[in-house]
Amino acid sequence: MLVVGILGVIVMYGGFLYLLFSGRSTAGLPWFLMISPWICIYFGLSQTKQIATINWFKNKFTRH
Repeated sequence: MLVVGILGVIVMYGGFLYLLFSGRSTAGLPWFLMISPWICIYFGLSQTKQIATINWFKNKFTRH
């Protein structure tokens, strides 16, 4: 899953940037298309790293 996610980020974001810089519309790209490779990367991590990622997001988006 980790490799699939990394390749997905490269391909999808590369295509998005190509469309963006070539002047074509990116309005047809749904938001979940851009987030789906990150989900593959998350589930490709070990359980310890998944928990660490969740804790990082909690600390980042909560007030201290």
